Amino acid sequence: MNLPLFIAQRYLVSKRKKNFINVISIISVVAVAIITAAIIIVLSIFNGLGDLIHSINNSFDPEIKIVASKGKSFPVTDTLLKKIESIPGVAVVTEVIQDYAYARYNNANQLVTIKGVSDNFIEQERIPPESLVEGELELKKNGVPQALVGYGVRNTLSISLEQDFHMLQLYYVKDVRGGVLDPSKLYTQKGIHPGGVFAIIQNVDENYVIVPLDFARELLNYGNKRTSLEVKANHGVNIDQVEQQIQAALGEDFNVLNNEEQHQDVYRVLKLEKLFASVAAVLLLVIGSINIYFNLMMLALDKKRDITILASMGADNRLLKNIFITEGLLIAAIGTLAGLLLGAGVVLIQQNFSLISMGMNSSVVDGYPVKLAAFDFLYVFIAMSAVTILISSRPAALAAKFVSAQHL
Repeated sequence: MNLPLFIAQRYLVSKRKKNFINVISIISVVAVAIITAAIIIVLSIFNGLGDLIHSINNSFDPEIKIVASKGKSFPVTDTLLKKIESIPGVAVVTEVIQDYAYARYNNANQLVTIKGVSDNFIEQERIPPESLVEGELELKKNGVPQALVGYGVRNTLSISLEQDFHMLQLYYVKDVRGGVLDPSKLYTQKGIHPGGVFAIIQNVDENYVIVPLDFARELLNYGNKRTSLEVKANHGVNIDQVEQQIQAALGEDFNVLNNEEQHQDVYRVLKLEKLFASVAAVLLLVIGSINIYFNLMMLALDKKRDITILASMGADNRLLKNIFITEGLLIAAIGTLAGLLLGAGVVLIQQNFSLISMGMNSSVVDGYPVKLAAFDFLYVFIAMSAVTILISSRPAALAAKFVSAQHL
């Protein structure tokens, strides 16, 4: 029999009526449960936000992106493309020229992001058929280039795919020096027919116009240079391994980025926020454990007689300390388990019914994104156990002093 656990259980569920210490014990359990539930909910929100950001980025960004380690663009040759395509796991390599341009349609205008892509861009499956709102998912029709425009761009410029006599005019400002008298030499201008409208995510829909690579090269004056190469890997391969192989083949002149590395600043901020939230969680657990501390201090004073009897029966200081530490752990365990169940219940309800909304009409999802993670439960339980042992050490030492004083 575990004697400290047996005695601690008897103290915790004492049947004496109107025992103030029992009331404090109940308050301690409730406080720990509420704080634990709040921590699980907060950490689940960070998990949900992380998954939401991943899903948003994965919906349009490439699996692997190759950019120059220095500068904005780099020359692309057939030799370079064949080197990348020969790497095991690489399915599609798309050349990309991306820059800002000024778009005009009828009397409406907007600053847009021009993304010129090679013909195999459709094979990347980054614009799924269900995301096509109107038109056709083609960059060329009968050999004539056409643009795929975001839903937000379509609305801002009031683009109509049915009116063939109106073209989308795109203007790109050249890097020219002062003293140029002819305004037409300050920019290049080309027209293209809108052929399709897509709706993926708000940030993309409101800014992007996707055009054939040749069209973008002439408009943006890039020649044989590209801003990036976008790689689609074969289904089922390890993306990280393919990324490492490409990096090894290309050397230090290029940066090969997976999806998370393409947005490392965003993910770094999210991880820091969750780290600070985890540290704050420990502080909240300490605050919640203060009730346990006072409960054990009062219990040590109330049980002087019991402590003396146990000492006369041969109980040493270690046994008495273990009784009070076990008492604290029991209170913490009951409160923590109740809080974990309560927090998990709230998160599951939010996942299934989205009771709490984002509060914005333009938000990607209706309800706050949440996700339960087993590590969060383990983290909270271990943190609460460590805090409780530290909190309980002082009342346990006080109980041991009673024995020492009695022997004197």
